Amino acid sequence: MDSGPEELMPRLLPVGDCEPMDDFDPGAPPRTPQEYLRLVQIEAARCPDVVIAQIDPKKLRKKQTVSIALSGCKPAPEGYSPSLRWQQQQVSQFSAVRQGLKKHRSHWKSQPHDSNVLMPSTEDEESWKRYCLGEQLYSDLAAALNRENENLGIDYIKVGFPPLLSIVSRMSQATVTSVLEYLVNWFEERDFTPELGRWLYALLASLEKPLLPEAHSLIRQLARRCSQVRAGVEHREDECLR
Repeated sequence: MDSGPEELMPRLLPVGDCEPMDDFDPGAPPRTPQEYLRLVQIEAARCPDVVIAQIDPKKLRKKQTVSIALSGCKPAPEGYSPSLRWQQQQVSQFSAVRQGLKKHRSHWKSQPHDSNVLMPSTEDEESWKRYCLGEQLYSDLAAALNRENENLGIDYIKVGFPPLLSIVSRMSQATVTSVLEYLVNWFEERDFTPELGRWLYALLASLEKPLLPEAHSLIRQLARRCSQVRAGVEHREDECLR
């Protein structure tokens, strides 16, 4: 026995079946709640039971790409734009880094973590800035290096922890997005540094697809800031262009 529409979608409002009315005009705006509900019934009755989408198979064979609008980016000064070959090389290298990170993530998660590189909590913005950039850079004391301690080894508390594979592999996607936001906001008000660049690159490579809206927004924000820095360089040997 075929199931009727009432069995599949039970009626919730006490509205009778569509019946002709002397003064009811389906083409006119409803004047009462009853006329509105009857108009909905009429429109539903006119809908076909089965609808087949007209899909062109040729369009599905094309490579699907994700487009991110970068409105607000300043154009590169004349002669400062990277070549197409350079761009292709960077895309290829970045893709290889992402694949390598994905491949080794499970391995590093299972390894014991060194006690001196314990990561801050996701919500601790200030501690993450110190962790990634170092106490000296965070406190704007990068030039005041303590040369007396140079032979004692690297003090990561002062210079910041590098984005080692053993570190970024243990970061959840929520932590990756949060730390990326912390550093992009830091970059909005300060100059570019190699420490910052290494962490931004590592965090971008750690983002998993599909990208969340927050990640899209951060990438656009970072692109705008990078375009501002590039527009302000005075010579082609500037390290910001490398």
